[in-house]
Amino acid sequence: MSDPKVTIKIPRPLYIRLKQIIEETGFDSVTDFIVYILRDIAATADNPTDIHLTKEEITLIKTRLKSLGYL
Repeated sequence: MSDPKVTIKIPRPLYIRLKQIIEETGFDSVTDFIVYILRDIAATADNPTDIHLTKEEITLIKTRLKSLGYL
């Protein structure tokens, strides 16, 4: 049987930033943190009507994504 995991490549600066973010948390690794975040997003995607963001929140998210190089 094949390995149940796959490799996802992310930019090194993002990896370094995520490593800094998790230093004071219960996450053992960046991988654990990313899996947690992706599971949360995937669960939310099942119920997209549950998300209610204000215009200000949307603007803040877009600004953050742009600063990370995603927009």
